[in-house]
Formats: sequence, C-alpha cells, structure tokens
Amino acid sequence: MTDMSDTVKYVLTEHDLPRQWYNIVADLPSPPAPVLHPGTGKPIGPADLAPLFPNAVIAQEVSTERYIDIPGPVRDILRQWRPSPLYRARRLERALDTPARIYYKYEGVSPAGSHKPNTALAQAF
Repeated sequence: MTDMSDTVKYVLTEHDLPRQWYNIVADLPSPPAPVLHPGTGKPIGPADLAPLFPNAVIAQEVSTERYIDIPGPVRDILRQWRPSPLYRARRLERALDTPARIYYKYEGVSPAGSHKPNTALAQAF
C-alpha cells in the first residue's frame, strides 16, 4: 500500500466538479481601482460595457460576492473533460526546499489540449 505522502497524481470525479466560481474581489483588503473609460477618463459603468458584453458577464465583472454559481449547462459541458488531473510537484518542492505544497494541472485532456476552453465555454454561454 502506498503512503498518501507519496501521491503525485490526483484525479477527481465528475461529482467533484466545482459548482461555483470564486471571486477574489470579495477577499481583497480594498476593491481594485475602477477601469477608466479611454474617452472620458471616468470610471466605466455597466452602461459602457453593455454594447460589448451580455448582462450576465457584466454582473459577474462588477460583483463583490465571494462565490458565483456556475450555470448548469456550462457544468454539463465541462463535465466532458473536467476535472482535469492535478499533480503535486514533489521534486520541485524538494529543489526549492520549501514547506509549501506545489500543485499543477494537466489541461491536455481538454478538446483543444489547453486551458482555453475552460474560460471560453463560460464566456460563450
């Protein structure tokens, strides 16, 4: 039996697929500076974004909520290749002589062989 401290590859099941996105803005010590309109120099508001983005995207962009629900249809499609394998970089941890645990994801299991479909799918939805 292998000691779990030797585990390098972690494979989650479809049931482990996240149900929410984490919004870091909720945990920042102060909100980020607003994006300024290039023409007016004033902060951009939802009305400025409306010609470019759907309302749902704008709502997420200005949200201060810690978690944002991932729409069911997005989760259904992501389930085809997610969750992707997570690897622990034990040799890198030793080389750096760090007590930190370092992990990386292998995104080659997605249709494009990269991380791009993960965000593109949600943006297209």
